[in-house]
Amino acid sequence: MNPPYRCWAEIDLQALDHNLGELKKRVPAGVEFAAVIKADAYGHGLQSIATALAPKVEFLAVANLAEGLEIRKAGVQTQIIILGPAAPEEQPFIAQEGFIPTVSTAEEARAYANCAAGQPLPIHFVIDTGMGRIGLWNSEAAVEFRKLARLTQIRVTAISSHLPVADEDLGYTAEQLERFKNEARQLSGTTPVTILNSAGVLRFGNVAQPGDIVRTGLALYGISPLPDLQPWLRPLLALKTRVVLVRNLAAGRSISYGRTFITDQETKVATLAVGYGDGYQRHLSGAGTEVLIQGRRCPLLGRVTMDQIMVDVSDLPEVTAGEEAVLIGKQGNEEILASELARKAGTIAWEIFTGITKRVVRVYR
Repeated sequence: MNPPYRCWAEIDLQALDHNLGELKKRVPAGVEFAAVIKADAYGHGLQSIATALAPKVEFLAVANLAEGLEIRKAGVQTQIIILGPAAPEEQPFIAQEGFIPTVSTAEEARAYANCAAGQPLPIHFVIDTGMGRIGLWNSEAAVEFRKLARLTQIRVTAISSHLPVADEDLGYTAEQLERFKNEARQLSGTTPVTILNSAGVLRFGNVAQPGDIVRTGLALYGISPLPDLQPWLRPLLALKTRVVLVRNLAAGRSISYGRTFITDQETKVATLAVGYGDGYQRHLSGAGTEVLIQGRRCPLLGRVTMDQIMVDVSDLPEVTAGEEAVLIGKQGNEEILASELARKAGTIAWEIFTGITKRVVRVYR
């Protein structure tokens, strides 16, 4: 008999299908999809999510060589895009595996050309249009593109860039998209482009052309970077734990490190088997954070510790050890989204998901 879970994440793969379908409705027919599954598929489990998505998208996009190799170990043969620059030592392996690297310079492209054998290696050439992370700016990019276009062992299959504020500044993003389109046309009017991320697809999907590639991450996992569009999506992940102890504390009792919470009346307190060692962030302490027990919101008391948290269950008639508590997800008529926790922790939903540690068991349904 398998031991029971103390803290686990339930992953709804039907929700993944739903979200991909909604995103495909937002772009014209013929637009290709690169599912962004870096950082352990945003904490949802790299191999399982890659296997589920592989028959339904044209590309899988990861951050680095190690993630690409892990996907191949699962037997997935879908084309893999490496989104970040590779270390020189990684480049021969990327070429050998036939992964699609993202390059900013002719020097990078030449390194791949020297490693390529047989057919030309497909690459994505990235230009900087406002992110400032990789790629070169305008005339610099044009110079590099002309150099690498002469390399016979590589083939530019897409011109790439990234949107830094598609979820915040629609005016800037619209201008950036127009500028990118013009720059890409000047470099190569026939090469597909890839720039739209989740927020880009949700707000600007109609600007994509057949043959272009969109790169969607967060929205695939059911959280909209644009809160007004959240009803269109279904979250995949529910993070759950168990009540392990219930006690009544008298008024004047302190709870957790730092004694930041003192009871002002007799309080029924439940201890839950989750902490920052599981990825439940310490920044949630003292931030009005709640969990769901018996479909009711129960306030977090004091600081999050490594392995346990304490919550107020005084409003519940009876709570027993072993009961399920929901940290992210639905229970009854209530729901806690990852974006809610992100807001209270002063971070973003991406970090909430990717911070869930390996100690949390992933259960797929």
